[in-house]
Amino acid sequence: MIKYYYKSLRTQQVQELSGYKRGTWVYVEAPTEDELEQLVDKFHLDPGILEDALDEDEMPRLEKEGDASYIFVRYAYKNAEAELVTMPLLFIFSDDLVITISLVHLPVVDQFLAGKVDFTTTQRAKLVLQILHEIVEQYDTFINGTSKQIKLIRSRLRGHEISNQDFIDFVLIEDELNEFLAALMPTNATLRRLLRGRYIPLFEEDQDIIEDLLLNNEQSIEACSSNIKSIVNIREAYSSISSNNLNRTMKILTGATVLITLPNVLFGMYGMNINLPFQHQPWAYVFVVLVSAFILIVTFMVGRAKRLF
Repeated sequence: MIKYYYKSLRTQQVQELSGYKRGTWVYVEAPTEDELEQLVDKFHLDPGILEDALDEDEMPRLEKEGDASYIFVRYAYKNAEAELVTMPLLFIFSDDLVITISLVHLPVVDQFLAGKVDFTTTQRAKLVLQILHEIVEQYDTFINGTSKQIKLIRSRLRGHEISNQDFIDFVLIEDELNEFLAALMPTNATLRRLLRGRYIPLFEEDQDIIEDLLLNNEQSIEACSSNIKSIVNIREAYSSISSNNLNRTMKILTGATVLITLPNVLFGMYGMNINLPFQHQPWAYVFVVLVSAFILIVTFMVGRAKRLF
């Protein structure tokens, strides 16, 4: 799908044009082979780089071929299964051209078309930076939501209410955060190279925007790393608590086994069909009970002194 959006400083609404004209934002979503060939022929683009844009695993990078600069980044979105994933986005920038190519719908486009972002397609460099800003903001939103989910699970740890599903959620969250890190870290290098002004012309205001993007990106990276550490710490804490509880339970059961076994030995001896001391005395039963009680008390006291019970 290829769409042409146009908005100048004089217009209030974004216009969707039927064809290309100078100052238009060419928005390409899930392009077919025919559409890619059309873009290559019409705008004299590198077909190999456009093919790279269709690779789901393509990482952020910068290339320059002729007059066109090719900027790869990755953006986060929720797929049909409500999972957080990242996808590549290609910016193509030249003297009179801005093209974005994505495999799936680019969520930030809705912000632009709804008028929530003040932009113009004729200011090409600023348009690219504004799209990058919205992508970074989207990362922040998802990371903040993940942080709240981790804090909620951590609060349940105090009451020993963590379930197996929570650990499954931890695995999914950790995968999402690692995917975010894999996308954000090379994006930082891309932004630093953009700051040099060799790939797109930058005014002083544009340089300030890139510096803010770098700062926000680094904060997102730190937040991802912090959340991953929190997940690891919670897992280790729960593992330690579970091991400690298991050890206490085993000690109690072992102590109970010892305390039950000792009097059974004495009772078993006097249950044998042989001649035993005091077996004909009327106080023999009381004697056996008292001796058993004495052995139990002594064993319990020794165990308590040695912290065995």
